[in-house]
Amino acid sequence: MALNSYKEEREYMSYTALYRKFRPDAFYDVKGQDHIVTTLKNQLRANRIGHAYLFTGTRGTGKTTVAKIFAKTVNCEHPTEDGPCGECRICKAIAAGASMNVIEIDAASNNGVDEIREIRDKSTYAPSRATYKVYIIDEVHMLSTGAFNALLKTLEEPTENVVFILATTELHKIPATILSRVQRFEFKSIKQGAIKEHLASILEKEGLTFDDEALTIIARRAEGGMRDALSILDQALSLSPDNHVSQAVAEEITGSIGLTALDSFVANVRNQETTQALSNLETLFDNGKSMSRFATDLLEYFRDLLIVKAGGENSHHSPLFEENLSLEQDRLFQLIDLVTSALPEIKTGTHPKIYAEMLTIKLSETHTQASQEIPGNLQEELDSLRREVEGLRKALKEGKVQGEVAPTRKVKPAYQYKVDREKILTIMRETMENPQKSRQCLDALKATWPEILDSISPQNRALLNGSEPVLANQENAILAFNAAFNAEQVMKRSDLNDMFGNIMSSAAGFSPNIMAVPKAEFEKLRTEFARSLKSKEELEKEDREEYIPQELEFLSDVVEIED
Repeated sequence: MALNSYKEEREYMSYTALYRKFRPDAFYDVKGQDHIVTTLKNQLRANRIGHAYLFTGTRGTGKTTVAKIFAKTVNCEHPTEDGPCGECRICKAIAAGASMNVIEIDAASNNGVDEIREIRDKSTYAPSRATYKVYIIDEVHMLSTGAFNALLKTLEEPTENVVFILATTELHKIPATILSRVQRFEFKSIKQGAIKEHLASILEKEGLTFDDEALTIIARRAEGGMRDALSILDQALSLSPDNHVSQAVAEEITGSIGLTALDSFVANVRNQETTQALSNLETLFDNGKSMSRFATDLLEYFRDLLIVKAGGENSHHSPLFEENLSLEQDRLFQLIDLVTSALPEIKTGTHPKIYAEMLTIKLSETHTQASQEIPGNLQEELDSLRREVEGLRKALKEGKVQGEVAPTRKVKPAYQYKVDREKILTIMRETMENPQKSRQCLDALKATWPEILDSISPQNRALLNGSEPVLANQENAILAFNAAFNAEQVMKRSDLNDMFGNIMSSAAGFSPNIMAVPKAEFEKLRTEFARSLKSKEELEKEDREEYIPQELEFLSDVVEIED
C-alpha cells in the first residue's frame, strides 16, 4: 500500500503542465502566426540572419516559443525546412537549457545597467561549438533607461555571429532608438477557432473526451492566448475525475455564465418579463457568479445574435437561442449600447449587483419605452399630417406663405454632443500660423494611427472605432468620430492623454493633447473657419455663384443677394 502511494506520488510529481508539454518544437507546430513563421523561414533559407529582432504581442501568443525555435534552427547541425532537427547535440543541449550559446534573460528581474553591460561584454566572445550566440531578452520593456542606453550601444555596433531577440507585451514602452535598430515582428491574437482546434487535438492525443461547447468556452476565455487556453484546460482536467471535459466544468473554471442561463435571461428580456429576468440574475449571484463576467458574457451573447442574423456561423444550438433570434436588429443595438454603458460601473463600482439589477430593468423595458413613443391612433395622425402637407403645398404654390411656417410638432432631436467650438477654432488658427509643420504632424499621426490603435487594449480600441486624426500640431490633435456618442465618451476619459502620451511619443515623435469631435460638427466648423478667412468680396462672389442660376450669370454684377 505504501509502495503504491509512493508510485502515485512520483507520478504526480512528474506531471508536466500542458503548455510546457505541448510547446512547439518546430515552425509547423506554431499556431496562428503564419505571417511570422513564413518570414523567418525565408530568412533562414536565404541565410539572411539579422542581428536584432523584436517580437511584440499579447501574452501567450508564441513570442518566446518562436524565439527558441529560431535560436535552435540557426545553430542546428542538420536544420530542416520546418526548423531544427531536434536530434543533434546542439538541439538537445538547447532544449535542456545547458547550451552556453542560447541565453534567456528575464528583464523583469535583470533590468539594471550592470546586467546589460555584462551581456555586452560577454557577447564579444565567439560562440562555442555553434554558429551563433543568441540572447533572448523577455519582457524587455522592463529595462531601465540606463539599461536601454547600454543595450543601444550593443545594437549599434553588433558583434559578428551574435543575435538579439527581444520580446515584449508593451510595445509603446520601447524607446524609438531601439525600435529603429531591430526587425519588428507583431504576433497577433490567435483566433478562437484555431485555439479550439488545437485543444481538441491535444485531448485526442491524451485519449480524453470533451464537450464541444466546453472547448468553445475555454477558447473564448483565453482571449487570443494559446498558453492561457492550455492553462485553463489544465485546471478543467483537474476537476474532471472521469477524464471528460464537460461544459459544466469549463463554466466553473472560467466563471462563465452557462448558455442555458443566458438563453433564459435574454428570453425574459425579449418578452419584457422583468421579474423573471431579475430572478435569473439573483440565481446567478447566489451561485457565486461574477456580475462583471455576467455582463461580459451577455454582451458576447448579443454579439452572437447579431452575427447569426447577419448570416454568420451559429455556434449555439439551443432552441431558446433560435427563439431569441427574433429580436429586431435595432433593439439588439439598443441592448448592446445599454450593456456597454453599464459595464464600467459593474466592473469597478462598489455595488456590482445593484448595477446589474438596474441594467436588467433597463434591458427588459427598452421595447416598452420605444412602443410608448408611437401614438395609438397612428392612422389618424398620418391622415392629419397628409392634410397639413397638402395645405402647405397648395399655399406655397399660390404664393400665400410668407415668413416662418409654424411647426406642426416638435421632433425629438437626435443624440447631440456639445463640443468646445472656441477651442477647436483656436487650434485651427494655431495650425494656420505654421501650416507646413502642422501638415507634417498630421501626416505623422495618420501614418502611425493603426500602430497606435494596435498598442492599446481592445476596450479602448472599440471606443476609438470610427475615428481618424483630422488636425494636428505639436500641442494639440483633433480626432473626428463618425458617432457623437463615442466622441463624448472619449472626452470623459480623464486618462486619455496619459494613455496616448508614451504611445504617440514613440510612434509619431510628438505627444499632443487629444480632443474628440463628431465628424459632421468638425466639417461645419472647418467651413465656418474657412469663410472667416475670406474677404467680403470673395464671400459675395460665392453667394452669387450659389444662388444665381447659370442662365442669369450675365446679371451677377447688378443683382443684390438678400437673406
